Amino acid sequence: MERHYTLKEASKILGVTVKTLQNWDKQGKIRVVRTVGGRRRIPESEIKRILGIQEERKTIGYARVSSRTQKDDLNRQVQTIKEFAKEKGWDIEILKDIGSGLNEKRKDYQKLLKMVTNKEVSKVIITYSDRLTRFGFETLKTLFQAFGTEIIVINGELQKEPREELIEDLIAIISHFAGKLYGMRSRKYEEVVENAKQLFQE
Repeated sequence: MERHYTLKEASKILGVTVKTLQNWDKQGKIRVVRTVGGRRRIPESEIKRILGIQEERKTIGYARVSSRTQKDDLNRQVQTIKEFAKEKGWDIEILKDIGSGLNEKRKDYQKLLKMVTNKEVSKVIITYSDRLTRFGFETLKTLFQAFGTEIIVINGELQKEPREELIEDLIAIISHFAGKLYGMRSRKYEEVVENAKQLFQE
């Protein structure tokens, strides 16, 4: 979470008076946020901007497949992202996961979220939007933008999914709601999930 300074604290750091900061706020020269009580607070990023301190942000490439049988596709995604970044002249760090796009606990996905919210990332490059998340991509895009992070989708919004991956995601959805309805350890839950697996394997 970004630190916010009172006008008095900010004035000491910037070497100006509180009145000057108030004037800058009125003139739109500085970004100021308000507390619930209406008091002005100045974000640390604004202080750094005025002082001319530039923060180095990373460009991240993110790749994902649903299962280990798709490692070739994972490698293709990584290679495509690296080539794209090279053409742009960007240094890049790669994060990758093997897991469903519905699984929000993916290790490198969680790492990426922390980096974005810590304002460490300028750009996230992916081959298709569903590599990052199966649902809610536009919401995630808006969230990233709020932290100054741009999402770049190389190949457009949708990818033609391998049948195996779609089946895994459908079973994950059914498992989730069956668990809510019957309890994860119930016999009924196991029956529903097993029937779904048999249905899609036919």
